[in-house]
Amino acid sequence: MTTNEILSKLPYSKPFLFVDELLQIDENGATGTFTFDKDLDFYNGHFKDAPVTPGVILTETMAQIGLVCLGIYLSGTANAELKAHVMLTSTAIDFMKPVFPGEKVTVVAEKVYFRFKKLNCNVLMKNEAGDVVCKGSISGMVTTKMHD
Repeated sequence: MTTNEILSKLPYSKPFLFVDELLQIDENGATGTFTFDKDLDFYNGHFKDAPVTPGVILTETMAQIGLVCLGIYLSGTANAELKAHVMLTSTAIDFMKPVFPGEKVTVVAEKVYFRFKKLNCNVLMKNEAGDVVCKGSISGMVTTKMHD
């Protein structure tokens, strides 16, 4: 399965799609990027005079790249009749630096395990300067079903 095929299977669209590019994916992990457009609506109120990306959005970005993309890949849903669904079950994320409007981040996910339909990954987000923005672990359940 190619990176473009995986991206086409993501169950998100703008404004809730937080993956611009999937740089690498294999059975051990995934790496991708996203640029936080300065016009994203949540910047209007978080914080009103000094906008910063909410931690929940950073977590969602790590989940989309490091859990959902990897879950689609690992589920083997290259078959057009199957559709993978990845539901977030737990997170433990430490935040070190803010991400401001217009910043591009890179997410690196390393699979810890994938068994009994549960995927657990260590995730790391870096800014363009290479500084760690946040890191932690994230887990989810991967299920497949026939297309609707």
